[in-house]
Amino acid sequence: MSGKSTALLRAENLVKHFPVHQHMFGRQTAVVHAVDGVSFELRTGDTMALVGESGCGKSTVGRLVLRLLDATSGKVWFGGEDLMSLSPGQLRARRRELQMIFQDPYSSLNPRMTVEQTLTEPLALHGLARGRHRERAAELMDLVGLAPQYLQRYPHEFSGGQRQRIGIARALAVEPRLIVCDEPVSALDVSIQAQIVNLLQDLQRRFGLAYVFIAHDLAVVKHIASHVAVMYLGHIVEYADKRSLFASPRHPYTQALLSAIPIPEPGLRHERILLQGDVPNPITPPSGCRFRTRCPYARERCGEEVPALRATAGHSVACHFWEEIAPPAGVAASGGAVNERLVRLQGAFRTGSSRGGTPAGKEFEIDLINV
Repeated sequence: MSGKSTALLRAENLVKHFPVHQHMFGRQTAVVHAVDGVSFELRTGDTMALVGESGCGKSTVGRLVLRLLDATSGKVWFGGEDLMSLSPGQLRARRRELQMIFQDPYSSLNPRMTVEQTLTEPLALHGLARGRHRERAAELMDLVGLAPQYLQRYPHEFSGGQRQRIGIARALAVEPRLIVCDEPVSALDVSIQAQIVNLLQDLQRRFGLAYVFIAHDLAVVKHIASHVAVMYLGHIVEYADKRSLFASPRHPYTQALLSAIPIPEPGLRHERILLQGDVPNPITPPSGCRFRTRCPYARERCGEEVPALRATAGHSVACHFWEEIAPPAGVAASGGAVNERLVRLQGAFRTGSSRGGTPAGKEFEIDLINV
């Protein structure tokens, strides 16, 4: 997170406060501290996962990056250009390179538009593929493993996994460089989750896409991310590459999250960390470290001083006393453990190419993400 110019996307001190109004007069009485000082960078071809409990601000960060929401303060640089300074016309032209895949495949598609209309609308808006919109829509359907003859169907005629593939095809239609994936698999069952995650990885390899992958399921994150940022109540509390974070989590909150991942190995000792209390009110967040009200290691300094996100050997953590905290038994071990039985099981779940199920022309390994 050094702000090097080679980064495709760089966020600097992003802040978003939502005003709270009272009664009919609309007088502002307080603000919701949704995002407070978030910074990160993302390179072409990489995937940065934003993880945390519901309400931590990760989806808000995704919308700030795309300027679907205007930030209270902070900067977003994309390809060396400050997105916050662009006029509406300039931003609209830039949006071709910035797309989003939404969480709910049932509500993110217009029920009154056919698949062809859904896929060709962005082409018309950006003046792409003139004279060959239908051909391009058929190419996109094939790209995500759906038959082109489905183009005249409506969203209600597809399953959840197929709808999400259509959502991915819509995002790819304008040839973006960055895609924000806002929990794209959380509404799908486990086997379909694996297919969609593998599809996203395949597309990333083919087109050099960069992903901001928003999720609360760390098992999915472990499969797809190259870097992980852990958020708590509007702050990033830990940031590292995937291997470092899963092998050696430093922040107490990250350790608690990782301890909740089921380990399919009865012989492996696994200690679950149960956090006490509830997530504080974002209108009146705690002073100092926002995690201190639930942290078993909190001391007096935690209530007086906000911990900075300090980097050590590429691993950043916002905790005053992280060096004194050892990962509980089973948490660090789960980060690098390889289950040979699962490897054999995954081999048994290989399927051939089939329309509407897996990408065309490719054998697909369905990873048992949540087993």
